[in-house]
Amino acid sequence: MDMDDERAKAATKGDLIELEAKFDGKLSQLKDDLVEAIRDGQTEVLRAFYGFSQTVLDRFKEQDQTEAGLKRRMATIESRIFEIEKRLNMPPSGI
Repeated sequence: MDMDDERAKAATKGDLIELEAKFDGKLSQLKDDLVEAIRDGQTEVLRAFYGFSQTVLDRFKEQDQTEAGLKRRMATIESRIFEIEKRLNMPPSGI
């Protein structure tokens, strides 16, 4: 039989059921592949986000440490000025 004879032949109900089963199988596989691809994409986005958030947290921690250091220095300067004012018997300036 050549190709034209195959196309001209009428499809039976069994042929259609078989075709539907193949189609359902391929569609199910396509759905599974799509779900897997979406999950892989989500995983990559989450990994990138976690990496970014860790960098931001490190920066905040560094800034907090810098701020704490500046506050300690400021407290030291204020206490030294207070001691000088006490020795000179000067009233505090209200800073």
